[in-house]
Amino acid sequence: MAEKNNKNKNILPKNAPNRGNYQVWILIALILAVVSITFFNSSNAIETTQARFERMLKSGDVSEIIIVNSKTVEVTLRPEALNKEAYKQEIENRNPFGTSRPPHYKFEVAPQLVESLMAAVNDIQKDIAESEHVQIKVDNSRDNFSSIFYSVGFLVLLFVVFWYLMRRMAGGGAGGQIFNIGKAKVSLFDAENKVKITFKDVAGLDEAKEEVEEVVDFLKNPDRYTDLGGKIPKGVLLVGPPGTGKTLLAKAVAGESEVPFFSLSGSDFVEMFVGVGAARVRDLFKQAKEKAPCIIFIDEIDAIGRSRGGGRMPGSNDERENTLNSLLVEMDGFSTDAGVIILAATNRPDVLDNALLRPGRFDRQISIDKPDIKGREAIFKVHLTNLKLAAEVDARKLAAQTPGFAGAEIANVCNEAALIAARKRKKEVDMKDFQDAVDRVIGGLEKKNKIIQPNEKRTVAYHEAGHAVAGWFLEHADPLVKVSIVPRGVAALGYAQYLPKEQFLHTTEQMIDEICMALGGRAAEELVFGKISTGALSDLERITKMAYSMVTIYGMNERLGNISYYDPKSSEYFSKPYSEATSEIIDQEVKKLISDAYERTKKLLSKHKDALEIIAKELLEKEVLFQYDLERLIGKRPFEEETAYQTYTNNNGKEEEESEIKESI
Repeated sequence: MAEKNNKNKNILPKNAPNRGNYQVWILIALILAVVSITFFNSSNAIETTQARFERMLKSGDVSEIIIVNSKTVEVTLRPEALNKEAYKQEIENRNPFGTSRPPHYKFEVAPQLVESLMAAVNDIQKDIAESEHVQIKVDNSRDNFSSIFYSVGFLVLLFVVFWYLMRRMAGGGAGGQIFNIGKAKVSLFDAENKVKITFKDVAGLDEAKEEVEEVVDFLKNPDRYTDLGGKIPKGVLLVGPPGTGKTLLAKAVAGESEVPFFSLSGSDFVEMFVGVGAARVRDLFKQAKEKAPCIIFIDEIDAIGRSRGGGRMPGSNDERENTLNSLLVEMDGFSTDAGVIILAATNRPDVLDNALLRPGRFDRQISIDKPDIKGREAIFKVHLTNLKLAAEVDARKLAAQTPGFAGAEIANVCNEAALIAARKRKKEVDMKDFQDAVDRVIGGLEKKNKIIQPNEKRTVAYHEAGHAVAGWFLEHADPLVKVSIVPRGVAALGYAQYLPKEQFLHTTEQMIDEICMALGGRAAEELVFGKISTGALSDLERITKMAYSMVTIYGMNERLGNISYYDPKSSEYFSKPYSEATSEIIDQEVKKLISDAYERTKKLLSKHKDALEIIAKELLEKEVLFQYDLERLIGKRPFEEETAYQTYTNNNGKEEEESEIKESI
């Protein structure tokens, strides 16, 4: 019941007043009022001369004149005179609203000439009928609103607009003041506002979960550790590629911990005003110390934690460095208080300042890499729980078909599969939907209506068949899963999907076989058509990077020897750790490596040209071929080696058998 009440506190009724919207409407009303008052108090009268005024007077067109402050004469015409062409068009062009509000004309007169003007008016009126005489009024009490507004009112309006903008920057409609701009923009999760995500929702990160679970356990049971003299790490840094679950793991910590959890992003400290970032850091730790023990989570900490001194002009003031200095002092400064644990996440650990990474600030760095096949299976099981699945759907097979996928990509695959099934009006999501979802994530949206010329389609078919045949008869190449000539994405007219092995080390022979397999498409085009096309662009980009990596990074070249020129902290665009002579040797060796691989691939495809023709013709007919289609058409692969899926399945079966034997004993 209490939890229900807490939820109701955070839900506003549909018609609840929004304070921020009220402020916007009040500001708009104020501006409109000032503009309208200025408009209606400023005269739309047309500037004229005294000579013309006297001609109007002699013609009997003037009904009234007002002498304002002995310097301005306002002239009002008679209603019948407004219909004259001499005045009508002129007044309509001057007034955009189409009204003829008096006065219609005005002219300036010197104060000392007012009496002579009055005398001239009286002389003219002697010669016209009495019914056409004008009324003469004198007004010496009128203030010029426009001059007052432009001198004082404009400054007031400018101050009001500036004050409002500062309120919005400091806290928006939540009531922030201009003096609160240094307050930290932090989200607090405690017993009343608790995150529902727990460690059960985090899959594939078993080692990382153990590390952060220890932090949560220390906050719940500190005596267990302090009795032995141990100290909990002051800071834990989550490091890993995008989409691997760093923020999700932090959310699980917030959901599991029974202590206040402060969450914010590194960009929340960045501000255009000098000193604001440092002030927000101090305010954040002040709030945290008041609620200690607690956890502070800073997402994307590289926004403020970059190495100091890089790319800064001499004598300039870097606000980001001031913010980082303040963070360093608060984390492990002279007046550090216990009970505040820092949890941070980044995918750029190489750019972080060394002082931020030292023990005492971030004692632990937890690496969160992309999951292996076992981790992907666990992640699939988490995301499949909310889907209506067909009986054939197997999380283990899906994990085998998605090598290299991060947790976010797996979640996207599951969502895409559900959307595809719903689009086809299915009641359950089956394996075909998941395969289509994987294809869409890897290759992009299928372009069914894309018009392709027959000769282009034939070129694409032989290109993809070249990849398939080369990979099929190369021992160290990845086994083929699927080959397609259906256009996908922006410019992909076809693609081949392989099942990479779950391995962390690659030999020279394996990398050369991968280069040969990537060159299979271009080699097939040259063998069959005697010419090449631009379809091998992505293949050439890939093999060029691989070849340069083999020569300059991994030391896989006999001429250069066991030398690596790789330096993660330097940029090759500005400096090279070798001479021009060595650079020339590197280019020669890379060119020789790729040329030898290309000749080897052409010989391989020439030897198996019959298989190339069979697969290409089958592709032109069916457009999509799977691994079992290749086995049916050209026989099984001549190499007996278990795939990662087979290895995992066999090992898992052995583990289940051993557990059953232990239970029976």
